Amino acid sequence: MKKISILALTMCSAMASAAEKTPSMEDMWKIIQEQQKTIEALQNKLNVQETEIADTTKKVQAQVVAQEEALAVVSDAIEDTVAVESKTKIGGYGELHYNNLDSGEDIDFHRFVMFFGHDFNEKTRFFSEFELEHALAGDGKPGEVELEQAYIEHMFNDTTKATFGVSLVPVGILNETHEPNTFYGVERNAVEKNIIPSTWWEAGVGMNKQVNDKLGFDLFLSSGLNTPVDGSKAFIIRSGRQKVAEAKASDLAYTARVRFNPFKGLQLAATYQHQTDLTQGAMDVAADLFEANLQYNIGGFGLRALYAEWNLDDNVAAVNAAREEQSGFYIEPSYRFGNSDQFGVFARYSVYNNNAADASSKDKKQTDIGMNFWLTPQTVFKIDYQDQKDGASNDGFNLGVGYSF
Repeated sequence: MKKISILALTMCSAMASAAEKTPSMEDMWKIIQEQQKTIEALQNKLNVQETEIADTTKKVQAQVVAQEEALAVVSDAIEDTVAVESKTKIGGYGELHYNNLDSGEDIDFHRFVMFFGHDFNEKTRFFSEFELEHALAGDGKPGEVELEQAYIEHMFNDTTKATFGVSLVPVGILNETHEPNTFYGVERNAVEKNIIPSTWWEAGVGMNKQVNDKLGFDLFLSSGLNTPVDGSKAFIIRSGRQKVAEAKASDLAYTARVRFNPFKGLQLAATYQHQTDLTQGAMDVAADLFEANLQYNIGGFGLRALYAEWNLDDNVAAVNAAREEQSGFYIEPSYRFGNSDQFGVFARYSVYNNNAADASSKDKKQTDIGMNFWLTPQTVFKIDYQDQKDGASNDGFNLGVGYSF
């Protein structure tokens, strides 16, 4: 009986304790509300974080877009710069001379020339040649500033092109190609200087046609010469160059050239030009130029030869000056040798006469011998000796250095 009482007492005590530990419905509701508040706070915090992440993502994306746009601008600028640089070209040439002749000794930076060109597209381009002669130009100075070329060239197709502007007359060997590394001798040869006369440029319209790899033609309609009609330089061809400096253009000139390369190494060319009036209306003196030249290269051996002749109308003044005929020729053998053909020796025999119509007038004869040393294909050192006879007597030697790029 006593044991049953103790057991009953223990169970009642346990039930009372359990009743004290089990929360009531009110307590459970409070706990649920507290948990709900905690969940809501966490949800709000999560929403804020998601908003911040979205804003950050937008900012990053905006920065990426901005950087890509900036890179695109820089890339376009670089491409435009490269394109302009590739389309615009600069070049030039120059030559320094030392002359020790019977007429005296002098050293002269004879020519400083700059080329500027621009390709507008694959068919149309611009080319110019700007020159300073004898280092100083102006009143009382020995030199001149000259615009030798400034023309637009347009390719109609792979074999036909036209030029519009100031350009070199298609005649002779040196007139169109006269960079110092391309010819022998310190000074340009006397025949192309006094008879053709190089360097000779005019304003006009030109046409070039390459029929095939052997045959080509050039046509040029241009301003004409304007020679003096009296004095020591009357009807001297070289003195008639107007250089397109407010040039009189009442009488034009017409030039035609044929080029023929029958086989590798041989180049033949012939030019005919008609001047409607050498005096531009002063005396009505028409004139015709005929010129033919040969260039041959095989191995180290080279040969150049040229003949040029002017025939003027039998105007009284021209006849009295004995200048209705002016002519000249030269022949120049050469040989290149050494490592990469760096050395070259040559000899040239020239004869010319601006008074060839006068039987008593002596031809001017000149013999040149010398050597070129090409430090690179575009830089050259030169030395030569000249001996003049008959109508001229200015002997001596010349030293020179030249370049082109």
